[in-house]
Amino acid sequence: MAASISSNASKRRAEITEMVRAAGYQSIIDLAERFAVTEQTIRRDVNQLCDSGLLRRRHGGVELPSPNANIDYDQRMILNAGAKARIAAAVAARIPDGASVAVSIGTTPEMVVRALRSHNGLRVVTNNIAAALAASSNPSFEVTIAGGRIRPEGRDVLGQQVEQFFSAYKVDFGLFGVGGVDPDGSLLDFTEDEIRAREVISQNCRTKVVVLDHTKFGRAAYVRGGHIADPDLVFCDVAPPMGIAEMIRNAGHELVIASESDAALSLLPGMAEAGE
Repeated sequence: MAASISSNASKRRAEITEMVRAAGYQSIIDLAERFAVTEQTIRRDVNQLCDSGLLRRRHGGVELPSPNANIDYDQRMILNAGAKARIAAAVAARIPDGASVAVSIGTTPEMVVRALRSHNGLRVVTNNIAAALAASSNPSFEVTIAGGRIRPEGRDVLGQQVEQFFSAYKVDFGLFGVGGVDPDGSLLDFTEDEIRAREVISQNCRTKVVVLDHTKFGRAAYVRGGHIADPDLVFCDVAPPMGIAEMIRNAGHELVIASESDAALSLLPGMAEAGE
């Protein structure tokens, strides 16, 4: 019971942070109504998020630490960390020793690379600096990183040189996250450079793998590129909205739910989720 309560609180805090990032200031009263909990419970959530530096208090509510600022990379690693770790473990179980992997930007792809460090002989190409550093801790890996100007808020490199970099390889697995998934299945991000880098990875791999936790569904990113039905493998921590799951199945692709149980649930085309 205690573990379930902790899990619910963690998911709620991640969703509160995403709501503030997407829409700005949120009041304690509105958040309590949104999550059907007491104001005292929301205040505890807010206190923890503010103490962690993810948000800041303002006039009976909460907002971003500074207007329109991106959350620090280290702090983003905290958000939904348990879900990301489960997703990472599920992906790592699908990638064999000796494979070549292109890794995109973001904290969840980095977590996947961390989960892959027990593998042998991987060849990793990436524009994700944190992922490159994680991969380089395994001496059997061959790690190649894109050059260019670093984005401090993302610990990555983007731009035309990155697109040229990924175009020089044909890898076994193309691994990427997304900023959000629209209800119509569109994959969303925050800049055109993020979209273009992801698309080049998709075009130059044999198996496309997208990793996303539940907070990405309906998230208000606004630059569109690709569709949820495009990747060969979709990894998530919980079952996505029914319409999204149907799009993946109808495309003949695989949805893997890295739940809190010991084993990930793979939903192949034609399979139905429990309870449907």
